[in-house]
Amino acid sequence: MKIERICILGGSGFVGTHLVSQLAARGLQVRVLSHRREMAKELILLPTVEVVEADVHDQQELIRQFRGMDAVINLVGILHEDKIGRVDLPSARRGDFHQTHIELPRKVIHACGEAGVHRLLHMSALGAHPNSRSAYQRSKGVAEFLVRESGMHHIEHESWYLNGPKLIHGYGLNITIFRPSVIFGRGDSFLTMFARLLKTFPIMPLGNANARFAPVHVDDVARAFADSLDNTATYGQSYDLCGPKAYTLKELVSYVGEVIGKKRSIFSLCNFCSYLQAWALEFKPGKKLMTRDNFYAMCTDNVCKGGWPDVFGFQPAALEAIAPEYLNADSPRARYEGYRENAGR
Repeated sequence: MKIERICILGGSGFVGTHLVSQLAARGLQVRVLSHRREMAKELILLPTVEVVEADVHDQQELIRQFRGMDAVINLVGILHEDKIGRVDLPSARRGDFHQTHIELPRKVIHACGEAGVHRLLHMSALGAHPNSRSAYQRSKGVAEFLVRESGMHHIEHESWYLNGPKLIHGYGLNITIFRPSVIFGRGDSFLTMFARLLKTFPIMPLGNANARFAPVHVDDVARAFADSLDNTATYGQSYDLCGPKAYTLKELVSYVGEVIGKKRSIFSLCNFCSYLQAWALEFKPGKKLMTRDNFYAMCTDNVCKGGWPDVFGFQPAALEAIAPEYLNADSPRARYEGYRENAGR
């Protein structure tokens, strides 16, 4: 069956906006679920895109929104937990790995089965594993297990994960899982964050300086999702997505400094000091720069064992070919993006 109607959760996020734009450019009908419609203003203007205000954590709401769709894509994810946050919001929206990364995919799977959707694409992350010391990677690993189980046909059994036995329903979904390394591009929260810090501080004490990453461009991640929709060769598969080159964190920060004309002295912290830095930053008011959970996650290299998957038929862009254009402090567009980020838009 040709896929023409797609429902996306997390469509107003960093990867989501790029993916929705690519799907719309292909003439596909896209429904974006968002808890606040105004967060997806730029998507509303696209002719084949429908933005629906909905609570994605409501099981029945998901079933209603999935009916009539050919495929569902789940991009929802958080990098930090904030369970203390606003008491007037549900825990998942405040920031809860279990609710966001485990319970939501479970609800998505069930809703696909109830609504008759047979194609599911799921965003995971490199390093995801149910036994990881990082709660982020652990929750992502459990979600991968649930998604894979959903690809089984008409099977019910008890499966243990984190909080005990859960009943898993095999709906026979055609699933594909994507596990990207850190994603870069205009508006990212990684290279852009270091650019901001380098402009502010004359020296940079850097925790986990030897942690390794293989940054992948956001357009390449979005294209991998889009190209896999109708490609039966991707059914039941998981793909690690990395850029063409691996770097240590120190190399990346140093490169950002060169690009923006702010070369700084970078001091690599020892393992224990890196942990203490993460602990201190965890309690910093406002947007979190680092947490102890991030520290644990970076103890495992965030790189791919193999190259870019041949099934997608293109090669990923190099960091050096793209990053300078949006990191350059003298770019009017870069300043505009900075204003948007500060405004939370």
